[in-house]
Amino acid sequence: MEQANALLEKVAVYLKPEDLPLLVAAFKFSELSHRGQIRKSGEPYITHPISVADILADWHLDAQALAAALLHDVMEDTGVSKHELTERFGRTVADLVDGLSKLERLEFQSKEEAQAENFRKMLMAMARDVRVILVKLADRLHNMRTLEAMREDKQKRIASETLEIYAPIANRIGLHSIYQELEDLSFKYLHPLRHEVLAKALKAARGNRREVVGKILDALKQKLSDAGIETVISGREKHLASIYRKMQEKHLSFSQVLDIYGFRVIVRDVPTCYLALGALHGLYKPLPGNFKDYIAIPKPNGYQSLHTALSGPYGTPIEIQIRTHDMHKVAESGVASHWMYKSGDESFGDVQQKTHQWLQSLLEIQSMSGDSIEFLEHIKVDLFPGEVYVFTPKGKILTLPQGSTAVDFAYAVHSDIGNRCIAAKINYDLMPLRTVLKTGDRVEIITAALAKPNPNWLNFVVTGKARSHIRHFIKTMRYEESVQIGDRMLKQALTALTATKIELPDDAWERYLRENAPSRREEILSDLGLGKRLPVVVAQRLLALAGLLTESEAKPGPVLIHGTEGVAVQLARCCNPIPGDPILGQIKQGQGLVIHTHDCPQIGRYGRPDPDKLLEVQWDAPQGKLFDVAIKILAMHERGVLAQIAAAISEAGANIENVRMEEEEFGEDDRYTEIRFTVQVENRNHLARVMQSLRQLETVVRIHRLKG
Repeated sequence: MEQANALLEKVAVYLKPEDLPLLVAAFKFSELSHRGQIRKSGEPYITHPISVADILADWHLDAQALAAALLHDVMEDTGVSKHELTERFGRTVADLVDGLSKLERLEFQSKEEAQAENFRKMLMAMARDVRVILVKLADRLHNMRTLEAMREDKQKRIASETLEIYAPIANRIGLHSIYQELEDLSFKYLHPLRHEVLAKALKAARGNRREVVGKILDALKQKLSDAGIETVISGREKHLASIYRKMQEKHLSFSQVLDIYGFRVIVRDVPTCYLALGALHGLYKPLPGNFKDYIAIPKPNGYQSLHTALSGPYGTPIEIQIRTHDMHKVAESGVASHWMYKSGDESFGDVQQKTHQWLQSLLEIQSMSGDSIEFLEHIKVDLFPGEVYVFTPKGKILTLPQGSTAVDFAYAVHSDIGNRCIAAKINYDLMPLRTVLKTGDRVEIITAALAKPNPNWLNFVVTGKARSHIRHFIKTMRYEESVQIGDRMLKQALTALTATKIELPDDAWERYLRENAPSRREEILSDLGLGKRLPVVVAQRLLALAGLLTESEAKPGPVLIHGTEGVAVQLARCCNPIPGDPILGQIKQGQGLVIHTHDCPQIGRYGRPDPDKLLEVQWDAPQGKLFDVAIKILAMHERGVLAQIAAAISEAGANIENVRMEEEEFGEDDRYTEIRFTVQVENRNHLARVMQSLRQLETVVRIHRLKG
């Protein structure tokens, strides 16, 4: 086949002769396996794997990766087993192909779950061998290049997935040219009319720009030559997706975006980069706030360059990148530079190291994530291109996504630091943990041995590592608490049914566990605490299995509530029950036991709840715990009224958690102020004392507690 012969000629330039038989065998096996299959374009299916291998050959990938490219669809599309591939082509090739194959034979709840699980499988394989993602990106690039043959709905779905996941991954591992092409192709299919209009406008503008670009180019070359700097200078063409993004983000017209001229200056070594920068700043005035030194502080994907913006002739904005030849190779090919350029230069090793660190962080996030959708959510955050650069107390630079906080920094240093952090010093000042970091900040984290992650951190952290660790802690904490509350609920149900305290024999538990899916007793107790099982039902079955169930079944007694249980027992926010209120517990799937007041309107809001899911509960005299309660006060609209009321609440020994004021009119002359407070009290009697002291104020017209 002509296409296959062209591929072999291409790879023969850099592969050893002894590597070629593996590719020939892989091609023959793939061609035979896919024989009779036709692509949507009408071409034989084998043209796709060859095209994928051809893209990899441009990056000078090794024979195993090329063989995997030729075979990447045989497991998924033709039913060939991994065992057969291992026997024919070796373990490494088989592992690469397996990492690229979707989990077609498993059942998922939704398409989203299937996509997320397949993506997680691929990333885990990528963490073991980065060639997996290189083959996948080449596969996606060829599919995007030939997407015209697909239905419009499929085009948009594939383009959206490419823009959300695969283009950012290409950017993250430094494959800049692939990133740009995937972005442009995605833009073409997601916004075809906008793409067409911009493409025509760009083509028309090229002719008009040529003369301006030529003049600036000559001036730059002359200035650098006069400074004795050997250089290669070229104009940079903006790609359509970046033009469209800049128009959207900065609210610019097409002509305004295109009026910024970009140039790339390539010199022999790092000192010359800074010499060239100085020379160009002498030619045109630099625009303030636009200089970035990515040589001293490289981007996470290993990219290095000096970036500056100048005010050119007639005030024309000029953007310039200055880099060495080796930096240019890394900028274009990223992690693939390992195969493309056999060089001892440190920059190539840095790219491999940074990619390896990122892949290892994926493994850590995977181990902490509950499911594949959660994992995908964490990863997408880390694929965002914006970064901030911050310093540790020892001067080490850490790169974090835009919007990162002190907690994100703590987890980036080490997961143990994140789990135990209690405060942060930013630029030597004590600051809240939720403080958003800026480039250049010096951050020091203060820890405590017994500190634990705060669930509220999820409201402001942005990195996948921080979110996964905090969520993992919450789930673990919730599990332990739900086991404890479930044990109490089951014991009380058993006592009520037998009218005596009873210890169940182990064989009753063993038989019950065999009847149900969980393998451990703690899982049953956790289900009880989280409302997934009913205590009465479990107790009845256990007593029956133990031969202890009597005919006269008593109603289970009340569960005692302290108000300090945590996530497995929750006080309903709709009615804010406090000790002394008559209460009942509602078992809610996934939330555990939710405590309401007896008269809470939420209980019957959606129809009468299942009586089996309502438990009788009682307060167990909590000590030192404060409870939120909402009160509404109608007061005269006078100066200082708020201060009077706040003082009365404080004198009654209550805390003010929140306050909101609204003016209301009653009749033509009388004006009143409605004030809503959230106060913290110990119990119902304490609340009564607070309300009594408020009623004694002359400015207070009416006061009542809010529920529902």
